[in-house]
Amino acid sequence: MRLAGRRVVLGVSGGIASYKACVLARRLAEAGALVDVVLTQGGAQFIGPVTFEGLTGRPVLTSLWDRGPALAHIRLAQDAELIVIAPATANLIARAAQGMADDLLTAILLARTVPVLVAPAMNDRMYAHPATQQNLATLRERGWTMVGPAVGQLAEGPSDLPGRMSEPEEILVQVERLLRGPQSRLRGKRVVVTAGPTREALDPVRVITNRSSGRMGYALAEAAFARGAAVLLISGPTTLAPPPGIEVQRVESTEQLQQGVARAVKDADVLMMAAAPADFRPAAKGREKRDRAAGNTTLALEPTPDILETTKPFRRKGAVIVGFAFETGEKAARAKRKLTSKGLDLLVVNRADEPGAGAEVETNRVTLLSANGERELPLMSKRDVAEQVCEAVEALL
Repeated sequence: MRLAGRRVVLGVSGGIASYKACVLARRLAEAGALVDVVLTQGGAQFIGPVTFEGLTGRPVLTSLWDRGPALAHIRLAQDAELIVIAPATANLIARAAQGMADDLLTAILLARTVPVLVAPAMNDRMYAHPATQQNLATLRERGWTMVGPAVGQLAEGPSDLPGRMSEPEEILVQVERLLRGPQSRLRGKRVVVTAGPTREALDPVRVITNRSSGRMGYALAEAAFARGAAVLLISGPTTLAPPPGIEVQRVESTEQLQQGVARAVKDADVLMMAAAPADFRPAAKGREKRDRAAGNTTLALEPTPDILETTKPFRRKGAVIVGFAFETGEKAARAKRKLTSKGLDLLVVNRADEPGAGAEVETNRVTLLSANGERELPLMSKRDVAEQVCEAVEALL
């Protein structure tokens, strides 16, 4: 679990978006974090303490005057590694900016020495008010991190202005980045990741492509971002949602992918080529849709550019280059040649014909090849594979 044993205080203030805090508490606990929920008086009007106790398996604190250990606010402020406020109402933000300590949550905030992550949630006009904006600016100056708010449905109806609390998954990404990033060698590094297939047009309707879903590349981008990197994800056509916090550049063809990588690699500290570009394209693209009634047809194909090969003149000195090999049958000899011929620091080899691995599945089984030897990983989720790849990259850095 990526947050195993990490101590997080989750402050929940009184807004309708507090229902999302239940999901966030659950996600944090599932990631292994020890979550201490602190409910304001308003927060407890929306969600009862028993709900959060059931989700986290830990007692919930609601008042400075609760019976139990004295000075709980000092203990929590010192023991926590991160304080998350979700939702953070306009009222809570104002009191925090003024340094008030009139309830348990604001007292913890005043006594804390750890980072604070704030997820504002309120009416769009309340968020846009100069007083709220000044209070948020004050908190940013103190080093607090903001996530959101987003644009979308509010309690009183749809809005095209910010005010809606960010989704729990997006907040979780920022929690992981704040907790894991400071210890990572990827922190502050520029990481470029490619993902998904490319498509080569036969005519205005049909394309040549492959089964790549993009999941491996997206998982790599998420894992690198969680470790504090600045990530550019160059993605071919996929059905996956853009990962929160990550810059995404969309491409269609192998040539477009090549051009995107050529531009990005000049400034990259790490390049992870997880995309599965089409190896061939039609020698001549049809201007009109091919008519099936015409019967059998012969299609002439030509090879697409070798993207890794073309990056060699543009790579930064000292950059870590990670290639991927999507192989069938006897893979080792062919893959090892690629490690040397393409000037790679690390090669990730996975079998397209092995159950539970390869394209269109959530899991993968890979072998990591480098100058130091090879390491075969068991079947695991693609995000767990991505964590192993990022660890290998950190060692190379």
